[in-house]
Amino acid sequence: MQQSYEIVHAVKEDLERIVDIYNTTIASRSVTADLEPVTAEDRMQWFEEHSADHRPIWVMKDGEAIIAWLSFSRFHSRAAYDATAEISVYIDPAYRSRGIGSLFFRKAIEECPRLGIRNVIALVFGHNEASLALLRKFGFEQWGLLPGVATLDGIDRDLVYMGLKVPPQ
Repeated sequence: MQQSYEIVHAVKEDLERIVDIYNTTIASRSVTADLEPVTAEDRMQWFEEHSADHRPIWVMKDGEAIIAWLSFSRFHSRAAYDATAEISVYIDPAYRSRGIGSLFFRKAIEECPRLGIRNVIALVFGHNEASLALLRKFGFEQWGLLPGVATLDGIDRDLVYMGLKVPPQ
């Protein structure tokens, strides 16, 4: 039986859960460069920089429970980069490997024209093969490599810039 999930725009009341899901990835040292958990207060400015009509944060719900989130963030502050957005997806550990990343990426790519996004960028550690494979599945290609720019537990890690030119509608 196919599980159905609801994807909705995040509201401030969702921020605590968004942060909880994010914090579950820190210990793995494969998803984020944060080394210590963050708080909702730490992330409030980030949250407020998003908007439903241009740079959304979406949450995925299973019933009333938030199980994952996706954000489109500003890639660069200069106006000429406005049609390029950085995408991030984070999934509750209990819901990983269930196709949720694919559901989010399908919706994200479909919504890009409405959001004024022509290029999508994802920053991924080079040793995070699962995320790199998911991005490749949706047509992302390696657009850049920053070798050894992050040090996680004494190990220098590469940062891969994955990019997608969004097909026009």
